[in-house]
Amino acid sequence: MRFSAALGDGAHGGQDNWLLCRAGSFLCALRLADVVEIMRLLPSEPIADAPTFVRGLSIIRGMPTPVVDIALLLSGRTASLRRLITVKSGTRIVALAVDSVLGVRSIETEGTAESLPPLLREAAGDMVSAIGRLDADLLLFLNTACIVPEALFERLDGAEAVA
Repeated sequence: MRFSAALGDGAHGGQDNWLLCRAGSFLCALRLADVVEIMRLLPSEPIADAPTFVRGLSIIRGMPTPVVDIALLLSGRTASLRRLITVKSGTRIVALAVDSVLGVRSIETEGTAESLPPLLREAAGDMVSAIGRLDADLLLFLNTACIVPEALFERLDGAEAVA
């Protein structure tokens, strides 16, 4: 399923549209404007010396794409991964492996999302931009621009230049 502006991926009156997904015990929100496509889980090849939460590389639309296990990133434990969500990460594309995709929700982030407390900010780095609540669930707003370290992208670029 590919996403486009036709779904209304911008902000409307203080509300943003978010793609909700489940990764292990976490409910996560991805800004819809950053989402490119949702697909079934694809095979991936491991990358030497990559962070543990990077499962490897998958060929997506003809391009080698890093695959990040969101549950492993957030909790240190993997989950039953069934879907990939490709997202824009700066000028690049990253695939996020999740259990399930729950749908698109318009969420008013002002007043709903709070800045991270210092302890969580240190643990999550720049990957979780805010926390909030959706019904009775804790909701983590993910910052797609910071999920894969730039050093890994540089290594991958170097490997492509050699190949």
